[in-house]
Amino acid sequence: MFKRSLALLLSGLMLTGAMAGCGGSKPSEQDTGAAGSDSAQSTTDPIKLTIAARGGTHVDVINSVLPAFESENNCKVEVLGLEADDLKQKVALDSKNAKGAYDLCMIDDPVMPEFCDTGVLLDLTAEGYKEDADFVKASLDIGKYPYAEGDVYALPFAGNVTLLFYNQDVLDSVGAKAPDNWTDVLNIAKQVNGKDGKVGYVIRGQQGNPIVGDYMPILWAYGGDIFDKDWNVTVDSAEAKAALQMYMDLLANGANYEKNDIVSAVSDGKAAMSLGWPSWYISGGAATASYARIPGKVDASSTDQPSGVIGNWMMGVTANTQNKDLAIKLLEYLTSAETQKSAADVGAVPTRTSVFQDTELSAKYPFYATLLDATENSRVRPRTPLWSQIEEAYGIELSNAIAGQKDIDTALADAKAQIEKIVK
Repeated sequence: MFKRSLALLLSGLMLTGAMAGCGGSKPSEQDTGAAGSDSAQSTTDPIKLTIAARGGTHVDVINSVLPAFESENNCKVEVLGLEADDLKQKVALDSKNAKGAYDLCMIDDPVMPEFCDTGVLLDLTAEGYKEDADFVKASLDIGKYPYAEGDVYALPFAGNVTLLFYNQDVLDSVGAKAPDNWTDVLNIAKQVNGKDGKVGYVIRGQQGNPIVGDYMPILWAYGGDIFDKDWNVTVDSAEAKAALQMYMDLLANGANYEKNDIVSAVSDGKAAMSLGWPSWYISGGAATASYARIPGKVDASSTDQPSGVIGNWMMGVTANTQNKDLAIKLLEYLTSAETQKSAADVGAVPTRTSVFQDTELSAKYPFYATLLDATENSRVRPRTPLWSQIEEAYGIELSNAIAGQKDIDTALADAKAQIEKIVK
């Protein structure tokens, strides 16, 4: 009986100790951490990041490479695909909030000055980012503010630059090869236009963005520009007048179509040549028309000028992100050489020299060599937050000229007055 009583007593003491050890009394903060069990739970919950992206192929590219990053960084990334205007508006509006809804955003090249000027983007250089020389310089420069020489605010996500597209069969019919100067372009257009119902050269002459982007490569080839280095408006210079005359001569030996009709005309052999963006004609490694760098010379003996319009899609971290460090890490991952290579088959267009020159990818995507050459010899549209207004006013007067509503001198003088008013 004594032994049985002693055993019961010892069992009771052991049970009491066990209850204390399992939380029978309130644990101290030192035992559990200041946040208690909630903290333990929160450290295992994935962090959510949101990317505001340009819809279409870009979203496919991003989603194709996310699983590895999400797994390695215990996060979940949501990609919102938006139309260009909607993307710009939503990101701009959200930037006014203390806590942003977006951690990263894509930015169309001409929008960069506006987003940097209004504080939408995080200064990556101030956060310790070191420039990567593998990016094509013309592409990396777009992400700097001030342009080409300031801090880095965005990295080049998708390469893009206008090219000369032509139908090889049509050129063969007049014994011509791909032209490297605008005098030869015009001569070929004259030989082709009207022959068997074909069109020599197709312009994209609608008001605003279409005609400005279509005309500017010719303006640059002639040595003209919209502003000089001191921001004086120069759209009515002698070079600009000669360039606009060339543009109108091309129209006289061709046609003025909208984008879809341009693509089908050149692709189907109804027209000889036009300017355009690669995505219009090239899908994967296949192209519906031949392509070359836009001529940067007036004639065979002229100085070769950078002439293609660069239009990279950039990507940056929002200034009001609540996940700054992880967002920067994701940005560097999405623009890395490894990611660009792995996503090439999904539609990624490189912005890095090493990817453009990768042997295996170059064989699969032969347009890489032409796109790299064109990018290295490209020009940016004026780096000003006022560009959209300037482009609209400029485009109206260029359209007036090609429609015969104003002569060249009057149209360009009026364009100058309108742009000076906007800038003032």
